[in-house]
Amino acid sequence: MIIMPSSCSGFEAGRLFGKYPDRLAHLHSVDEPKEPKPGIRWALDNGVFGAWSHGRKWKEEALYRFLDRYAAWKPMWCVVPDWVADRDRTLRLWEEHWRAIKAFGVPLAFVVQDGMTIGDVPQEASVVFVGGSTSWKWRNLHVWTRNFPRVHVGRVNARSLIEQAADAGAESCDGTGWWRSPKMTQELENYLSSVDTQKKMSFI
Repeated sequence: MIIMPSSCSGFEAGRLFGKYPDRLAHLHSVDEPKEPKPGIRWALDNGVFGAWSHGRKWKEEALYRFLDRYAAWKPMWCVVPDWVADRDRTLRLWEEHWRAIKAFGVPLAFVVQDGMTIGDVPQEASVVFVGGSTSWKWRNLHVWTRNFPRVHVGRVNARSLIEQAADAGAESCDGTGWWRSPKMTQELENYLSSVDTQKKMSFI
């Protein structure tokens, strides 16, 4: 599974991305627009969750500015605008934005929210991004991994949760907390190291 720590800057981030290039990618956010780094895979978040969690009004202009500047750099996917734990608003935002984002030549990620079923996922979506409230997300994760080949899990900030997402069959996950403390960074590295060790043992 690919892990996408946000804000991948600084020495420790560079060290881990250099050591585990096949296991890590960067989830950029329009909240903190930074130029993608050459050689590092990346995807683009739409900034809705950051605006929602800080009580700010979300503005689409930042998303389209980022796409104007960097879509040609081939992100893995872009999260089409959604709304936290709100099924109906998320579906409306998808209809408002997916065509414009697809015009950039970028694969589309659709965020599933509380109350959604597999029938809500648009056929144009390349990736199912599992959002919603925390309890709903983990309770329903297997629904999405059983029915869709590419599933990303949002807000994964503990090794036990990485393992839970991987066991469910998710392709990737993201988290904002991995550089907040040396303990968190070490927890991430321990997981990456353990996966490498398991791979090596499987070839013996």
